[in-house]
Amino acid sequence: MLFATRFHLKNAVLSVGVLSFALLTGCGNNSQQNNETKAEASQTAAAAELPKEVRFAWGGGPRVWVLGKADGDFEKALGTKIKWVEFASGADVINYFASNEIDIARFGSSPAVAGITRGLPIEIIGLEGLISGAERLIVRPDIKNLQGLVGKKVAFPANSTAQYALEQALALNKIDKSKIKLIPLKPAEIVSAWTRGDIDAAYVWGPFTQQLEKEGGKEIYRTTTLNEKGILVYNNFAVRKEFAEKHPDLVIKFLKAYQDQVDEYKRDPKAASEKISKYLSLPYDQVETTLAGIEYIPLKDQASEKYLGATSNDENSGLAKATQDIAKFLVSIGELKQSDVPKSYAPNIDSKYLIEATK
Repeated sequence: MLFATRFHLKNAVLSVGVLSFALLTGCGNNSQQNNETKAEASQTAAAAELPKEVRFAWGGGPRVWVLGKADGDFEKALGTKIKWVEFASGADVINYFASNEIDIARFGSSPAVAGITRGLPIEIIGLEGLISGAERLIVRPDIKNLQGLVGKKVAFPANSTAQYALEQALALNKIDKSKIKLIPLKPAEIVSAWTRGDIDAAYVWGPFTQQLEKEGGKEIYRTTTLNEKGILVYNNFAVRKEFAEKHPDLVIKFLKAYQDQVDEYKRDPKAASEKISKYLSLPYDQVETTLAGIEYIPLKDQASEKYLGATSNDENSGLAKATQDIAKFLVSIGELKQSDVPKSYAPNIDSKYLIEATK
């Protein structure tokens, strides 16, 4: 675009001094106008490039980012409409990404690793947090400990962080899982099976854990124990690579908006829990317990070698190592083939958005 400025002279002859002053003044104003016009044009172009909607995949349950759903904070931050696509399990998220039905998702580390291994064009951009008390093993009253699971029917959501935690807990306690009847079910199906008396125990997340407890169940194990032993169990945020490459600014704004919601929750957990409870029409105690069961890691800490890495594609990051452990688990249960497991998952773990979001 070319910008031109015309000067209309009322007098035929001007002194050199007056002409110089006019030119300098005119150029100054023109430069300022040009800068303002370019800025406006840039903003207009950016607005024109915004997608009509950004599609978020969510599990439908109580999570801190639901604060942004309730208040419309994501729309405000990203400047466009948000479409919330609900899923029942990590397998659904993989299918949604594969069919280009979602752009960003909060889901478990196990399905994320499974998807990446199968060539899903996604990258991990951040953590919702470490799973601690949000996922627990609920059992019938006659089961006293993990050893008591032998000969029992134990349900779990397939290819999930809960299944990973269950398998790791059994391995750490040297319990032969072949002596346990392991049953993959979706969370809602777990509650139904429990009510019918078809299962003896279940490793799952809230609010389903609280529903099992109301039906006579009791907790004997929680994922916190695994994190304390150095086995990272977490939910991650993942994005379609194509979307991230086209709209890196939106990915950064998304992460910032999420951190704002974590900050809101930490300032007043009770008020935040009440807001989400009302919005989702769920009992307050279920929401409060579930939200408190996540260890929220600040974005600036996530952009470190302990988690996603201080640089993009950090081979030595905590998640690069954790994803390899998860892949081994998925191979052991027949979910993946060893020949398909890459040397490293670091190319699909990108901390550059976190780094930019914390500047």
